[in-house]
Amino acid sequence: MKTKKIASLFTAALATVVLLAGCASGSDSASGNDSGVRKVKVAYDQASKPISWLDENGNPTGYDVEVMKLVDELLPDYEFEYVGTTSDDLLIGVEQGKYQVGIKNAFWTQERTEKFIYPKEFLGLSSAGLVLKKENEHIKSLTDFASAGLTLAPIAANNAQYTIIDEYNQANPDNPVKLKAGDEFSVDVVQWVNEGRVDGGVMIEGPFEKQVKAEDGAYHNLVNDVIYNEFDVIKTWPLFNKKEQDFADAYDKAIKQLKEEKKTNEQSVEFYGRDLFEVLDTVDR
Repeated sequence: MKTKKIASLFTAALATVVLLAGCASGSDSASGNDSGVRKVKVAYDQASKPISWLDENGNPTGYDVEVMKLVDELLPDYEFEYVGTTSDDLLIGVEQGKYQVGIKNAFWTQERTEKFIYPKEFLGLSSAGLVLKKENEHIKSLTDFASAGLTLAPIAANNAQYTIIDEYNQANPDNPVKLKAGDEFSVDVVQWVNEGRVDGGVMIEGPFEKQVKAEDGAYHNLVNDVIYNEFDVIKTWPLFNKKEQDFADAYDKAIKQLKEEKKTNEQSVEFYGRDLFEVLDTVDR
């Protein structure tokens, strides 16, 4: 009996030690640690240069990433962990809570407000334009494009670029752009235009600059054959999980300070080659 009692006490003591060890190891999880600093996962599209990508050393960088790093410096209660992924996984992951926030040069859409928290303060600005053959360089706007009866590269219905064209069509029912929903999130716009599969396609200026204008760009050989004509400058936003209102509020305070200090302007020049904030007064979306 005495032996059984000792064994029972030993078992209970061992269980207590294991439980305490488990609590200690769990306290430094993705959601926080003993110091009170909460770790949050920031998903980014790792193939969207110059917005967000992996540099030659395998480190995340780009306008969206570097601005979020500055935000992190102003939030001592948070520690950002950057997770590179695809655009589709980012959207699904943030919605499901796998990531607390996602950055992907995201535009505002009514549909996305049902799935994500849009903070009060936008993250940056993005130039949206039409990629065209050189012979169509006189096409300067969506109105010009529609009036000429030109064909547009397909855009996935869940891509915010689709929403931009759809909004134009709703506002201009007598002169709509021929809009077709694609199966993929995006198509290779430069290639489609160059091959003559379509007359034009919607693209963001940054990627066009890196793909076509840059000497090491994948399509630099087409620099004299295709052109980019901007038709709008649009605000871009981080997308927060629906349960992350406190985090979104903290972000708002930090990004507002960075804008006042012109840090976002500096990053715009660094990664886009121009200060898009200079035209902020004309931005209505």
